[in-house]
Amino acid sequence: MNKEIVTILQAINKAILGKPTQVKLALSCILARGHLLIEDLPGMGKTSLSKVMSKVLGLQFQRVQFTSDLLPADIIGASIFNKEQGSFVFQQGPVFTEMLLADEVNRATPKTQSALLEAMEEYQVTVDGDTRQLPTPFFVIATQNPTHQIGTYALPESQLDRFLMRISLGYPNVDVEKNLLAGHSGHGLVEATPTVIDKQQLLHLQKLASSVKVSDIIIEYILELITYTRESGAVDHGLSPRGGLAVVNSAKSWAMIEGRSFVVPEDVQAVFEAVANHRLQAVEKVGSEHKTFASHALEDVAVPV
Repeated sequence: MNKEIVTILQAINKAILGKPTQVKLALSCILARGHLLIEDLPGMGKTSLSKVMSKVLGLQFQRVQFTSDLLPADIIGASIFNKEQGSFVFQQGPVFTEMLLADEVNRATPKTQSALLEAMEEYQVTVDGDTRQLPTPFFVIATQNPTHQIGTYALPESQLDRFLMRISLGYPNVDVEKNLLAGHSGHGLVEATPTVIDKQQLLHLQKLASSVKVSDIIIEYILELITYTRESGAVDHGLSPRGGLAVVNSAKSWAMIEGRSFVVPEDVQAVFEAVANHRLQAVEKVGSEHKTFASHALEDVAVPV
């Protein structure tokens, strides 16, 4: 495994205790140049993970608390009249950063949620007819509470598709929660997290991830998984070509984290649920309530040998 990646993972896991798989998925998402959606109940450490990621990776960080009265201009900025200059001057919003935390994104109205669409897809925003480029790199980490909670607006499919991955942290295990209750972790560990790499090193790691080799056998395996989602009839619609590319890119970054220069089936399996589940809307309940449609796909599609 790359020494920089080892150091990054160690630093994050010291602050986010007991969630090594979720941490690796989050890092894999960033290395694949993707945006991350973290869905879970309040108080599970969603915001802490995003703060730690930005500190460890040396990225400029801004946070927007999404509420029902938040306006698009509160995110992307607006033109303000300057009396001294006698003209309108554009005031940048918090989206002009390298890592944006959209906290509780589904508490804002659909109109405000849509303000992020152009930024996430094209890395630019358009205000008053003028297009302004966002910094490089640019990532959105959005958190959301379960949609059954009061005061939430479900993200539309077009918005969900902009996120490379969706993960859930879940409850901590007993030992981790014991330490948390005893005051041995939490806010203090987040603030004490060191910066491990800088922006240029991150861009280099992203380039390395994109160069990981994917054999024809692995491409065929991913195609079979995609076809399964389209032909099963259990979901409204299967994975799009963009969803398929998301699986490939995520598997490549996961393989690099695992220390390989090529993708194996286990890399695809490791990222498939995080990449696919939020893109697949089940027509009805699929099997066990503890299994997702994506997990059924992994079970039913033969693994290449």
